[in-house]
Amino acid sequence: MTLRSDESAQPTLPEKLGVEIDAELLALALTHRSFAYENGGIPHNERLEFLGDSVLGLAVTAMLYDRFPDVSEGELAKRRAGLVSTVALAGVARGIGLGAHLRLGRGEEQTGGRDKDSLLADATEAVLGAAFLSAGRAAADALVLRLITPLLDDPSRFGAATDPKTAIQELASRLGVAAPTYEISSTGPDHDRRFRAVVRVGPHTASGEGTSKKQAEMAAALTLWRAAGESAGA
Repeated sequence: MTLRSDESAQPTLPEKLGVEIDAELLALALTHRSFAYENGGIPHNERLEFLGDSVLGLAVTAMLYDRFPDVSEGELAKRRAGLVSTVALAGVARGIGLGAHLRLGRGEEQTGGRDKDSLLADATEAVLGAAFLSAGRAAADALVLRLITPLLDDPSRFGAATDPKTAIQELASRLGVAAPTYEISSTGPDHDRRFRAVVRVGPHTASGEGTSKKQAEMAAALTLWRAAGESAGA
């Protein structure tokens, strides 16, 4: 764990996570393939992401099963899908400032990779995988719950993070304006296409990016919901 030189310094990432993770594994979890490619093909975080996805899914499933004993299997599955979604995980990552620690290639750095939902979500899963290998399942499960439970404890945040398109439809209704509209554009070759969505609700406009039209729309909707909430008390 990195030491701090004075009491006013900001907490380190391991301190924010609250779990001891091997330094090399943590660095690997934060290494995007673009950085790996530009540095001689060193290992990157996709294998840890694969592991962390399972750690996340099992911990969230068990938590929902215990916390909501009277909820049907179908509803539990819906809630789990929301909590482990790219949009929700990206929000969690922003909450702990994970983007600042990512190791990115020049292209991703120049195109705002530190705030891309997909990169943030993937890195969050990779960190969970690193926690599992470093500290064991119990510590990794506890980390998942510390990161995810706040979404459940704040109903408005939960709804927006897991279903932002519905959240801004409700916002439009409250504002008395027309339903949200989306404009989609894309760049890149077919095998590596990226989509950009621009959403408008009344006087509010926001954009988002993703590897699919749906992901881009969700990212744009969540950005608009946050901005509108700050300015209009949504």
